[in-house]
Amino acid sequence: MLIPNGALVVSCQARADNPLHGSIHMSAMAQAAEAGGARGIRANGEADVAAIRAVTGLPIIGISKVWDESFPVYITPGFAQAEQIAKAGADIVGIDATPRPRNGDPVERLIGRIRTELGREVFADISTLEEGRAAQAAGATYVATTLAGYTEETAARKGSGPDLELLSALVAELSAPVVAEGRFDTPDLVAEAFRRGAHAVVVGTAITNPREITRRFVQAIKP
Repeated sequence: MLIPNGALVVSCQARADNPLHGSIHMSAMAQAAEAGGARGIRANGEADVAAIRAVTGLPIIGISKVWDESFPVYITPGFAQAEQIAKAGADIVGIDATPRPRNGDPVERLIGRIRTELGREVFADISTLEEGRAAQAAGATYVATTLAGYTEETAARKGSGPDLELLSALVAELSAPVVAEGRFDTPDLVAEAFRRGAHAVVVGTAITNPREITRRFVQAIKP
């Protein structure tokens, strides 16, 4: 199942320290997102993916976050995690497609194995144009700006909102569908991403994290 062109994808994730952590909450969040018009869901971990799969027919981008202090790559670093996510019901497997050290398969091999052995589409999270080119060449179905601002090379971009310039550069050069993700926190920014040629836009915190949304309001009213 593919992500439709023009889709808003909602990322339903909550870390362990978040009161909404847990599959029951994330499946409800996915149902709410679908009712609001979302046309895809991004979810972390086999339990959440399975729970969301049970309540929606929308395409699911599944990832598996594995935290390891020895490696900077934590989004689906290897084939074992990709296989778990696929078996849980993900239509698309999201991976960190940067060339940084990982405890898992090299990016090119991982993409190839997901496509051939699991029969799943690949959603490549990247941070630079060069990484986008490499992900497309390796066979990724989608190339997404997810990690722009979250790698050492691109950290300076994090405080300036979404990396719209990277989005435009990817759209201009790649034939693979380009997805905008990362710090899209207003409807106007989402609309701008589509004006720049995004195939889809993924929004997470601004929709599915009430704690952070509340903090933004509180910060705005502090004297």
